[in-house]
Amino acid sequence: MSAVPPPRTDADAPAAPQAPDGRGGRRSVAVALLLGALGATVVLLASGRVWARGTAAVGGGSLPLTADGRAVTGLPAALAIVGLAALVAVFAVRGRSRLLVSGLLALSGLGAAVAAVLGADDRQALDAQAARTTADTAAQVGALTHTAWPYVTAAGAALILVAGLLALRFGSGWPAMGGRYERDGSPRPRKAAVVDPDRPEDLWKALDRGEDPTR
Repeated sequence: MSAVPPPRTDADAPAAPQAPDGRGGRRSVAVALLLGALGATVVLLASGRVWARGTAAVGGGSLPLTADGRAVTGLPAALAIVGLAALVAVFAVRGRSRLLVSGLLALSGLGAAVAAVLGADDRQALDAQAARTTADTAAQVGALTHTAWPYVTAAGAALILVAGLLALRFGSGWPAMGGRYERDGSPRPRKAAVVDPDRPEDLWKALDRGEDPTR
């Protein structure tokens, strides 16, 4: 006679998968939005500041020259605008499209940071100004100095990069604009229409919807 197997207990049942932490998802959304917007703002502002100073020899004297970040390289500002657009677009798409947009956001930050660092010791913008000022194509700027604004620009671009990395890591669980579903993916419950038994038009509408107005 075979032994009867003991009844299964709750301890023997496989553990149910845990739902994702909604608070963690909302926190990552807020952090990515803050970092992305702040980083783009810093890049746009810092790239408009003076990055380099120098002088050009004119006659028997010298003329002071300055070059802002956009004269040195317009790439950080352009990529910051691309990053802002990508940051908004992350919430307008889902699935693989969201992954691609998140990658674009991260690459925008990386490209802006690299361009800012490479332009930190640039002299071509001031040499071009010196040539225009002196009407001498061989003229070069003298007493060249650089400011810290290129590195501030790079720091802002790094914030955009971090926002993109957050979107790549956690973006699959973020909500989408105009989505029909809640954050957990379940459909939103539909509220039943209130039927007034004293109004015949409400009774007919309920019948058209397949509802029993007598309940």
